[in-house]
Amino acid sequence: MHGAGNDYIYVDTSIYRISNPQAVAKAWSRPHTGIGSDGLVLIGRSGTGDTGFTMRIFNADGSEALMCGNAARCIGKYLYDKGITRKKEIRLHTLSGMKTLRLHTRKDDTVDSVTVDMLEPALSDKTKVGNEEGRLTEAAIEADGRKYTGTFVSMGNPHFVVFTDNISSCDIARSGAALERHPIFPERCNIEFAEVLPDGDIRTRVWERGSGITLACGTGACATAVAAAVTGRAGRRCGIVMDGGRLEIEWNETDNHVYMTGPAEFVFEGQADIPQEDRP
Repeated sequence: MHGAGNDYIYVDTSIYRISNPQAVAKAWSRPHTGIGSDGLVLIGRSGTGDTGFTMRIFNADGSEALMCGNAARCIGKYLYDKGITRKKEIRLHTLSGMKTLRLHTRKDDTVDSVTVDMLEPALSDKTKVGNEEGRLTEAAIEADGRKYTGTFVSMGNPHFVVFTDNISSCDIARSGAALERHPIFPERCNIEFAEVLPDGDIRTRVWERGSGITLACGTGACATAVAAAVTGRAGRRCGIVMDGGRLEIEWNETDNHVYMTGPAEFVFEGQADIPQEDRP
């Protein structure tokens, strides 16, 4: 499935057991010898009933991520379109907390888009930013012989958002790789490069921790919108235009939660051999 081009392999663990998801994620994510994806997502059950579910997500390099907004939307579509739940509000337990999904359906009663309550953003976190304040707001750091000015935002997972006047001139691969592993980020970091467009939308490109360049990142879109609001570049509602599509972001003033709305799509279903590393 993919959400705005951010594509993952989804496994329903109530049907299939994956005992070594790190190894499976690495093997299946390879584009030439595997399936090809940004990573692996495991869908599980939380307690009883049909409104509580779990998500674990593993990047293409096998590392486990805390959260992925695009994957959360796809899980909502999977659960509803497969008839696992008929509820249009779903609780999804992730490593970064419980998220609420609101499903929006078409006339044929399939899910068209999903709104995810991404909870409150954090502008400081001493476990994720290695300075005294645990904060980077319009702060300059040097990587790969270049100086970058950006803002740190945690959406459960860490992001560093760099605004530029010309995003097409950015070397996303080189700069993203250098910034991801900068010493100031002890757990590594997701990197966004963003340009405010004349119509108020924000064009954003993403280097994801553990996956590299991806077509979209839900938490990255939220982090970009928050960083834009904090630095006075945008209000609390804006469209984030990524390589794979557009996401609508609202940083609500009442509850301080960030709400993300965007598409979710099936690509294909099939069978794959469990990699040798995962077999007993």
